[in-house]
Amino acid sequence: MIALVPLANVSPQAVETLLDHAFGPDRRTRTAYRVREGLEPVPELSFAAVDEDESLIGAIQCWPVELACDDGARVPMVMVGPVAVEPGRQQGGIGRALMDRMLDAVAAGGVEGADKLMLVGDPEYYGRFFAFTAERTAGWRLPGPFEARRLLARGDAVPDCAGMLGPRLARPAA
Repeated sequence: MIALVPLANVSPQAVETLLDHAFGPDRRTRTAYRVREGLEPVPELSFAAVDEDESLIGAIQCWPVELACDDGARVPMVMVGPVAVEPGRQQGGIGRALMDRMLDAVAAGGVEGADKLMLVGDPEYYGRFFAFTAERTAGWRLPGPFEARRLLARGDAVPDCAGMLGPRLARPAA
């Protein structure tokens, strides 16, 4: 039996090991890491899949990011991913269960920017099962290389502006 628990309930080192297994040791060079640089995952939207012996077999992390539109607007959003599953356990629905659990948490409300989700991923999968599209992301820029067709978003409030996506950092009060 697989249980979905808050990601905070598992060791950060176990998560890092899982990510290395799922994506390889060069994963930190990917543009997605630059987008969320210096951030901590959103605890209410980040989950782990553990098996009967409480071994970590999957995880989803979500991050507070923002789109700095060229017109000066700053739009808080949530970046979904990585969604990681131990290679030997892939194709068993664990990743999908993690996405469903995160989307249930989004629907419960209370997380700033969660009405505007974005990710970098396979449009055929994330579009088919989770309604992510590239319809409003054509003008977005990221701090590194990316395939425009893989820059996806979900939510009626997703902005359709040109701008740079990056970490949402706390700003001092004016």
